[in-house]
Amino acid sequence: MGRDRPAVHRTGFRGARHLADAGADAGDAWILGRDEAAFRAGPDPAAPARLLPSGDAYLLRYGADRDLLVPDPGHRAALWTPRVWPGGLLIAGEIAGTWRRADTVMTVQPWRRLSRAEREAVTAEAESLPLPGISGRRITVRWGD
Repeated sequence: MGRDRPAVHRTGFRGARHLADAGADAGDAWILGRDEAAFRAGPDPAAPARLLPSGDAYLLRYGADRDLLVPDPGHRAALWTPRVWPGGLLIAGEIAGTWRRADTVMTVQPWRRLSRAEREAVTAEAESLPLPGISGRRITVRWGD
């Protein structure tokens, strides 16, 4: 925060008179001063379970990015298949398996043993999805482990 702010940053935003140095490792980065507390606050806790659809932006990775997201080569092959991709199962923010749905049956293939609470969170997430064509019917979760 001790660096002088370049003139372009002070004048480049109309009405943004108070900029804060965001301290980016890759170079200069600036945020509005009024946003600094939220910017520096830690992230919110990850949801207990999320079902990312096939083709979700989080899963659109390639090469080394996939290696970082899913270190195990067998798991990468299960998530990024040569044909239709399954959805990704997130447990507490980490990819922990795949899922597929056929009508009201969702098959979840976890890559590790899930606790009872994790399974309940996955089931609750599946049952909360606003899926077309199933109104009035419940999603059934089947475990492929």
